[in-house]
Amino acid sequence: MDSRPPTMELAPELEFPAEEREKGFWKKLKRGLRMTHTEMIEKISAAVEGRKVVDEETLEFLEEILISSDIGVEAALELVDTLRQDARSQEAVDVLKLRERLVDEVALMLLDAPRPAATGDAPTVTLVVGVNGVGKTTSIAKLAHREGSKGNKVLLAAADTFRAAAIEQLRKWGDRIGVDVIAQSQGADPAAVVYDAIQAAQARGCNQIFIDTAGRLHNKENLMNELAKIDRVVEREAKGWHRRTLLVLDATTGQNALNQARGFADVARVDAVLLAKLDGTAKGGMAVAVARELRLPVLYLGVGEGMEDLVEFHPREFAAALLG
Repeated sequence: MDSRPPTMELAPELEFPAEEREKGFWKKLKRGLRMTHTEMIEKISAAVEGRKVVDEETLEFLEEILISSDIGVEAALELVDTLRQDARSQEAVDVLKLRERLVDEVALMLLDAPRPAATGDAPTVTLVVGVNGVGKTTSIAKLAHREGSKGNKVLLAAADTFRAAAIEQLRKWGDRIGVDVIAQSQGADPAAVVYDAIQAAQARGCNQIFIDTAGRLHNKENLMNELAKIDRVVEREAKGWHRRTLLVLDATTGQNALNQARGFADVARVDAVLLAKLDGTAKGGMAVAVARELRLPVLYLGVGEGMEDLVEFHPREFAAALLG
């Protein structure tokens, strides 16, 4: 039986970061989760209306609500079982404290996914993967803008050589945010583009490289071979650099995004997730499903169209914005 009390002091990693507060983090996060938050709160309120404690009928209703919010079946069952155990241990859940209890448990689920090691000041190569149409290239531009605003020198690599439009799109974003883009012609070897990018970054004193890759998930063998070849180039040419793979998922696609994440995790090492288009959906619970079912941490949230509308992911604040 879960022995955690209904209320807990927050661990330091769950506390609200002051610098993000100053940047309007909370405002952006609430805006991004407005649709999910409103829908969930309305349904939860309907489930507990007129009740003083949460009974079995209410728990079953809550289970349906959580599953429909794309939190995922496993996470929904675990959350409801925690509430059920509270009642069995003679700590019947007060409906007024229901959301507070859910916020605590969701935050812990999100925190449980192993996060990649902090890079500190080490130069970093970020391989960005994701199927076409998820907002991958725009997310790369946001990441580059974010790192540049922190004083880092950034370079972009157009390694999605399968589509000429992908190369041109990344170039346009590079021009817009003032970041150089290393590219070759359509059909070129993606690993050769990455090689050129690493050489250019080292020559120009860059310490952040973001690599755009092709999103051909339907051809897993080709994608696996392509990413493995890029990995070998990075390992050989960027000695001493930190390396990570960031998977971009479209929050509006709900459970399909979870299936995409499984597909990429099957063919490549995925370190973390960027959840894009969060402002246009009522499916913000996807972050919980990704963390709970795939053990992948969410690092960033896309909460709008602007270059500033990318926020770092903090479990407690996300859970609070999701559930109220």
